[in-house]
Amino acid sequence: MIKVNTREIVLDILFEINEKGAFSHQVLKQALQKYQYLDKRDRAFITIVTEGTMENLIQIDFIINQFSKVKTGKMKPLILNLLRMSVYQLKFLDGVPAAAVCNEAVKLAVKRGFSPLKGFVNGVLRAIARNMEQINYPDASEDLVKHLSIVYSIPEWIVEQWIYQYGAETASRMMKGTQDKDHRLCVRCNTSISSVDECIRLLKEEGVEAERHPYLEEALLLEGVDYLGKLEIFRKGYLMVQDVSSMFVAKVADPKEGDYCIDICAAPGGKSLHLADLLKNTGMVEARDISDYKAELVQSNIDRSGFTNIRAVVRDGFLEDKDSENKADIVIADLPCSGLGVIGKKSDIKYNMTIEKQKELVKVQRCLLENAVKMVKSGGTLLFSTCTTNQQENRENFEWLKNNYSLEPEDISEYFPKELGVQTGKKGYVQLLPGVHKMDGFFISKFKRISEE
Repeated sequence: MIKVNTREIVLDILFEINEKGAFSHQVLKQALQKYQYLDKRDRAFITIVTEGTMENLIQIDFIINQFSKVKTGKMKPLILNLLRMSVYQLKFLDGVPAAAVCNEAVKLAVKRGFSPLKGFVNGVLRAIARNMEQINYPDASEDLVKHLSIVYSIPEWIVEQWIYQYGAETASRMMKGTQDKDHRLCVRCNTSISSVDECIRLLKEEGVEAERHPYLEEALLLEGVDYLGKLEIFRKGYLMVQDVSSMFVAKVADPKEGDYCIDICAAPGGKSLHLADLLKNTGMVEARDISDYKAELVQSNIDRSGFTNIRAVVRDGFLEDKDSENKADIVIADLPCSGLGVIGKKSDIKYNMTIEKQKELVKVQRCLLENAVKMVKSGGTLLFSTCTTNQQENRENFEWLKNNYSLEPEDISEYFPKELGVQTGKKGYVQLLPGVHKMDGFFISKFKRISEE
């Protein structure tokens, strides 16, 4: 078997993300699938170093700039990413000798055609390794925004937005929450196929420890999963990878047997399949998305589950659909958003999002919502949700819907455990926050469409 250099794999992944704009979770997933034959420890190393480097990029660049005459903005991209992944190992990984990190980085620089820069790479990394404990970070009392930005590797504009919208104390908890992650995999059991107890038993037979999630009965936290596709229980469609915050959407929708449901932005299909599961083989869920590729993602999950009360449909949510007007019992509008609620899992989002993009997204969301409302029949339900924390995309859109359409907010407090402490459920919406609610950040709201007569 060909010997594989795990550090070189990480370097290639980081280059794809930071220089070519690829999505971090997708590139990492593709690499792990390609190298699934590697030892479990090697695959874990690739995951940890890739995710850790991306998660701590701002702090890592700050450290590099303390010791390098050539600043990060002027470096050759491959050398910059090589230094970044090496600094991550030096600072955050226990048990990895500094000499090994420096030596391997120099070897990679030479191998990738940068022999003239091997002295530079070696010098910068050894200086950092010697002085790691003496690095001075911005003082919180002098510049709180800069301090939080560097310590938690959150762009300053996001720090400012969170402090403005939620206050400094909650904002600090949110930032800490993006890094203090539970590395167990969250999955949902398709309870119309198998009971939760049966899923736990089958997982144990395959060497996976499963713990019930405290917030939802169908949610499990898995430990010991190397490659999910290897598990027979997953291939048989008993499980769906889904964060518990996302699971609340279908629970709050609360479908009744026989309901006709439309999910206007469905891919990869988690919420749609949850609806289909709750419908117990009755009714129909139309899982729509804008492209063949996205519909195929949904279809692959439908095929795996074997559900017959759901179909994947290619449909542009920006276009009016006269045939569907006043037809749906439930419409789910889980909309494109800035994604700030999930930056703990998809770190590249925080580096690519901007205030300007957020403002454009609000326009996009309102166009989609306008068409979504029309599909809800009188007395039917509209579920509007996002995976962001930005109040313009969430609370302000909620108020816009309430003030411009024949929609009545519904009390959703009963669907959330009391320990979450969400106070706005009675008003028709809930904002879940990373670090505060121990899950992804998510906004969920529910409306009943009332007769306009």
